[in-house]
Amino acid sequence: MVAMGGGPEVPSRGDSKELLLCVLPWPQKSSEKMMNEIRDEFPNLDLQYVQEKYEKRSDRGTMVLPEEIYKHAHVLATLHWLPPKASAVPELDLIQFFSAGTNHVAHHPIYKDSTIPLTTASGVHGPQISEWVIMMHLVHSHNYIPLYEAQKRKEWEGVAGRSVRDAVGQRVGVLGYGSIGRQVARVAKAMGMNVIAYTASPRTTPESKRDEGFIVPGTGDPDGSIPSAWYNGLDKKSLHEFLKQEIDLLVLCVPLTKDTTHFISTDEFSVLEKSNPHGTYIANISRGGIINQAALIKALETKQISGAALDVTDPEPLPSDDPLWSAPNCLITPHVSGNTAVYAERAFQVLRENLRRRMDGKKLVNQVDRKRGY
Repeated sequence: MVAMGGGPEVPSRGDSKELLLCVLPWPQKSSEKMMNEIRDEFPNLDLQYVQEKYEKRSDRGTMVLPEEIYKHAHVLATLHWLPPKASAVPELDLIQFFSAGTNHVAHHPIYKDSTIPLTTASGVHGPQISEWVIMMHLVHSHNYIPLYEAQKRKEWEGVAGRSVRDAVGQRVGVLGYGSIGRQVARVAKAMGMNVIAYTASPRTTPESKRDEGFIVPGTGDPDGSIPSAWYNGLDKKSLHEFLKQEIDLLVLCVPLTKDTTHFISTDEFSVLEKSNPHGTYIANISRGGIINQAALIKALETKQISGAALDVTDPEPLPSDDPLWSAPNCLITPHVSGNTAVYAERAFQVLRENLRRRMDGKKLVNQVDRKRGY
């Protein structure tokens, strides 16, 4: 809601209503349908919307709001913006992030010094990101880049298209078997690929293999039945045992924490090289810091791996003079794999589910464990 002067209006609420404040980068009109559904289902909520506007990535979360806008909020829906500290929002008892993770606010006082429950939109990214992963794998395995370059030269040259290795029987290693990894597994299995999974903790029982997060209907692996094998651990020995399994496509889906920073580096590239004569193709859709970027460039240059598809880099944006841009067999996109026209709608669905659980006193979906980092 915007005042005549161009700034956010101070919410006007009945005393009996709780304030649900949305500070999001999309125009309010794009989310009006879901917002109206929430208003209808929760008449005790006064829903107020402020569009967070920024020109540069570095400006995200820096918008200054008058204290009157947020000081009486009970629930906050946000992508980047947070109040300055917990004492500024004494009635706040839920922050619903519209992002998959919270590492971008890990140093904020509300994250470090408060106990306000934080939840994420994990689960809304599976369909579009899994399509990006498979698209990049097919571009690589079908040698599409040289064919496209020949098209631009107007040359009918099919040599590059003869050395295709189709997906049937190839092994996909999903490092981080959350909602994104589960949808990658679903699509990969439909293509005839074998899937193995890696998680931080053991998944030895049917209950532990289930996905307890938000699931886009008709997607993912809700009961965890797709992987032919599960591996686990945060130590290098356990990780190397997983990487030894002749993985053709390694998909990095783990959150960035102190334990996973540079989780894939020189030693891991060596393990992959020794285990797979065809070469492993790596797709990273998590965070750039999961990979030691200097080691990745060397692995590409020395053909320790067959190639890489990166939607994330370290840093972001990637500087124009960074050697990663010219590394061989490397495809880079500017952190866009999670984009979809229905992103906000799906994220509001997660918010609505958590509003239900909050009202009923049930466990929240996608609640962040601050000690674990996700």
